[in-house]
Amino acid sequence: MDPYLERHWRDVHAQLIVYAREALQTGLPRDLRARIEERVLVEGPAHERGVYPDVRIEERRRPSPRSPSPGSATRAAVAEPAAIRLPGDEIATETFIEIVEAGSRQRLVTVIEVLSLTNKLRGEGRDLYLRRQRELKAGGVNLVEIDLLRDGEHTILAPLNRIPPSLRTPYMICVYRAVQFDQAELYAFGLRDPLPGFRVPLRSTDEDAPLELGPLLDRAYDAGAFDDIDYRAALDPPLDPADEAWAGDLLTRAGLRP
Repeated sequence: MDPYLERHWRDVHAQLIVYAREALQTGLPRDLRARIEERVLVEGPAHERGVYPDVRIEERRRPSPRSPSPGSATRAAVAEPAAIRLPGDEIATETFIEIVEAGSRQRLVTVIEVLSLTNKLRGEGRDLYLRRQRELKAGGVNLVEIDLLRDGEHTILAPLNRIPPSLRTPYMICVYRAVQFDQAELYAFGLRDPLPGFRVPLRSTDEDAPLELGPLLDRAYDAGAFDDIDYRAALDPPLDPADEAWAGDLLTRAGLRP
């Protein structure tokens, strides 16, 4: 994993979702489809709320000049105010993959999430994500969570206090199978480990769908033209000393650091 990609995560996230859907689609049973869905988190100074739009249209109007009203000359003189721009709502769009049954029923079978900072930082965005976790689990839907971000709170379905210390790595993939409601499968890996391939659960009568994460990230790196990353810059959060020494040596030998 390249931790410097975290600075471009919206771009990387979007590409991973598209490439993962593409990789899954051809290997699914004939009556299943992988679909990309979207949710939007509206974050403002006074509120945060999750919305799930079919179509979003935004309009920003320029203020029209006001004409003086009749008799305004007889009114008391007032000072001319200064126009101060207020912070507007920030709209964060997140995409994810749903595997559904084809046809009119469209029964939801599996959800695949690539976590973003909105899911991992304390606040309404994380609260909404955790609520979504509970709803999927209660609804008998398989859930795959891919966490490639070092920052933020532990968010995947597998509780941190149930994970052995040796498996509390910076990166994790959590697979929840609806037919095994009391357990989850954990793929734990660190900075120096190759990104694992793993099995995506479908219906109980189906074979799992394999998904190789490494080639997807390599493809996202190439397509995103991230060769302009400054590998001399400090990371936030920083790597632990052992990983920093390993990464520094690797980058120096590659000519990316002096």
